[in-house]
Amino acid sequence: MQYLKYALLCISFLLLGCSEQEKISKIDDPELVAVAFFNALFNEKDIKKAASVCSPKLAKLVLHYQLPQAVGRHLFNMSYDTVEVKPENSGVKIREQFKNEAIVTLLFDGYLQENRFMDIKRLSLIEVDGIWVIDEILKDPF
Repeated sequence: MQYLKYALLCISFLLLGCSEQEKISKIDDPELVAVAFFNALFNEKDIKKAASVCSPKLAKLVLHYQLPQAVGRHLFNMSYDTVEVKPENSGVKIREQFKNEAIVTLLFDGYLQENRFMDIKRLSLIEVDGIWVIDEILKDPF
């Protein structure tokens, strides 16, 4: 009987832990949401976690590709084994934020097969019920 209680307790922790890891927790800063999305996609290789901070339309597209590498390659034209993602902060306005919309510019510095690659991406985020979600991938302005 003691083993059964222990087993149920372990299973409960595992199930609760797994469900929390599949989503990015509430973040009230659109820049951090965008960074968390790309970290989930490229560093954690967790497509469901990345899709959890996308609008329904974009989430459907992200999940369609089934593999994080395919999402990076087809949606963002980027491939990384590991990458550091950070908001661009060069004194230029890095985020244009209005009441419930934000445009975020991110810098990528990472490696693919020991080759270093750097890139810049812009995303449009919207606030839905107090939660920031990635709504659109913007064209490269450069």
